[in-house]
Amino acid sequence: MLKRKLAELLTQAVAEVQQSGKLPSVTLPEVIIERPQNAEHGDYASSLPLKLARATGTSPLAIANDIVGHLAPTPEVEQAVVAPPGFINFTLKSSWLASQVESILVAGDGYGDIELGEGRRIQIEFVSVNPTGPLHVGHGRGAILGSTLANILAAAGYRVEKEYYINDAGSQIDAFRRSLYARYKQCLGLEAEVPEDGYLGNYMIDLAKEIVAEHGDKFLHLSSEVDAVNLVGELGLERIISQIRADLELLGVSFDVWFSERSLFSNGQYQEALSLLKQGGYISEKEGATWFVSTALGEDKDNVVIRSDGSPTYFATDIAYHYDKFVKRKFDTVINIWGADHLGHVSRMKAVVSALGIDPERLRVIISQMVTLRRGGEIVRVSKRSGDIITLRELVEEVGPDVCRFFFLSRSADSQMDFDLELAKKQSADNPVYYVQYAHARIASILRVAKERGIDHRDGDVSLLTTEPELMLIRKMLLLPELVETIATTLEPHHLTYYAQDLATIFHSFYKQCRVVSQNEALSKARLKLVEAAKIVLSRTLHLMGMSAPERM
Repeated sequence: MLKRKLAELLTQAVAEVQQSGKLPSVTLPEVIIERPQNAEHGDYASSLPLKLARATGTSPLAIANDIVGHLAPTPEVEQAVVAPPGFINFTLKSSWLASQVESILVAGDGYGDIELGEGRRIQIEFVSVNPTGPLHVGHGRGAILGSTLANILAAAGYRVEKEYYINDAGSQIDAFRRSLYARYKQCLGLEAEVPEDGYLGNYMIDLAKEIVAEHGDKFLHLSSEVDAVNLVGELGLERIISQIRADLELLGVSFDVWFSERSLFSNGQYQEALSLLKQGGYISEKEGATWFVSTALGEDKDNVVIRSDGSPTYFATDIAYHYDKFVKRKFDTVINIWGADHLGHVSRMKAVVSALGIDPERLRVIISQMVTLRRGGEIVRVSKRSGDIITLRELVEEVGPDVCRFFFLSRSADSQMDFDLELAKKQSADNPVYYVQYAHARIASILRVAKERGIDHRDGDVSLLTTEPELMLIRKMLLLPELVETIATTLEPHHLTYYAQDLATIFHSFYKQCRVVSQNEALSKARLKLVEAAKIVLSRTLHLMGMSAPERM
């Protein structure tokens, strides 16, 4: 990547300046290459002279001039100039920029791939909603964040595994079973009360009706009501999980592994993890319960792992789950995407990972904030269909998966967001999804017309691309690999939506200012190559977001 090459050039130049005696020998700080906000300042910039000035007590402008004087010439850089108070700004050669069109065409669908990950294994666990009801709108945000990050990390050279953690054990599942059995009995004309801690949604009645339709009253005739509750409950869980899978598939979200919480007990990870913590002195018995001694690792309070009645807490099973991730399956990095209600869970999970002998930096947690659904200025609170929660399926059916994905990605995960249904359904440039996809469809149309006219642009000469609209488009296209690296490092995929809109805007501007197919055959072929490269980059950007790249609109 060009940024790394520029950093190496600066490093080499500093070494030569130090050898000449003009700069004291100090440890070189990290060489950071950035994109200037003002295009007049060049294509790249570095503040390295300012850092060296603080370390050496030398004038930053003098250091910058000395470094620039020792920079080796390269085929990419037109000039490197010093700017107050001590920046070095790089401007790229127009000829080099034009030549990169060929590089994009050669890379094809793989354009944007980098080797940052070097094959290291990353697990991303996301959604992981308790299988006690359908997915609602808020769950869609975590689903899109996770699946998009998986695409980006794979493009960055990591081996990525996507996982859904099925909470199929514990008190909530017990409440689900008892609730469903009560509804089952009601559907068969018997009196039954839904437990106080149960699930009251209308979907439970529908679920019970499905079980009655398939199995009749056979569960009423079992000798043990406990067995009946468990069997009906299991049928309900299977149906809910199946529905969750189907709803996520509508959104273009899939998983490599569906991991059962119960397996942590049946396969021994639960006992192994707690034994390891006990050996390390992190488990204590007090007040009739078993505690993880979080305070030994800097936490404000200790946390219960086994209640006084002997049942494990949610935290206990999460300890076993992360033991399985890091120790058993040996992932290099684990990324969890949790809802806002799990914010307080982050620090204690970091503490327990540390207690298990694992660097807590290997666990990265993204908190996905709440989503407010609006229809214009009005907040939408309940489903028109059921008078109940608004399900994710309803949202996808109303606006489509592409719109859902783009809108959910359009804000950083830690920001609360409004999802405007009216804007989402607009077929105009006001809708960013329509605007970006229309740019791709326009590109496809240009290439179709050229093909229909018999223009073969494979021998086009890209050195003819010299105007500012052409070069501006190329500059923007060359940002994609850098963006992949940034997102893979920061885990902030919302930058993709802004890049897609910028790229579409710059293409539309190029299209207005530069006639692609004209009387000038050589220039037409060169510009068709540029258009084809733009199609590759825009298509890859859309696909990284999990969206379609339409050929016609």
